[in-house]
Amino acid sequence: MIYRLFDMFSRVKVIGRGRAGGAIHARLAERGLAGDTGADLVLLCVPDLAIAEVSRRIAPGPWIAHISGATRLAALEGHERRFGLHPLQTLIRSRGPEQLDGAWGAVTAENDAARERAYWLAGCLGLRPFDIRDDARVAYHAGAAMASSFLVTLYRAAARLLESAGAPAEALLPLMRRTIDNGFELTGPIARGDWATVDAHLAAIHRTAPDLEALYRALAQATQP
Repeated sequence: MIYRLFDMFSRVKVIGRGRAGGAIHARLAERGLAGDTGADLVLLCVPDLAIAEVSRRIAPGPWIAHISGATRLAALEGHERRFGLHPLQTLIRSRGPEQLDGAWGAVTAENDAARERAYWLAGCLGLRPFDIRDDARVAYHAGAAMASSFLVTLYRAAARLLESAGAPAEALLPLMRRTIDNGFELTGPIARGDWATVDAHLAAIHRTAPDLEALYRALAQATQP
């Protein structure tokens, strides 16, 4: 789908310039859409707990939206023209709006007009929009957090074990990337049913990093075919 600029909004005011807000504002600036005055869309890029409070300070009139993954549209109470658009991407301050390119965006809208505008904004940001029900946002966001935050946890845990054996932690990166490229096809001792190796892993972890034993056991249990 091709999104033509200026069809829906001529000016977008971004409130909040953290990791997500900074990248979004930069992308909107590239498109000539960012501005604090005369905005016909106010985009809240603030922490989840601040959305309702910030929303109450904004006089009804322009469209308003938030980018939270877990927050329901009720946080924008008092505004009839509203929607949610969550960029399904991990964003860091040291990179720019290119982080948004090709990522998916979760849209929650209460009517066709809101959905059309949310999809248009997603296209302007470089996101691939899809619909998510308002009452399903928390479950959706839990899945997103598992895929991103827990991947960091897994890397840190695996890196400790490699380093304890004298191996470089960065050697894990091609392995992890290839697992993604392979469509998450399961390989390794659990896929083979090699429980003797799994038991050996547990014994080694117990000796070298006992605090990781419970994590390995829980993941092994969850990974069983």
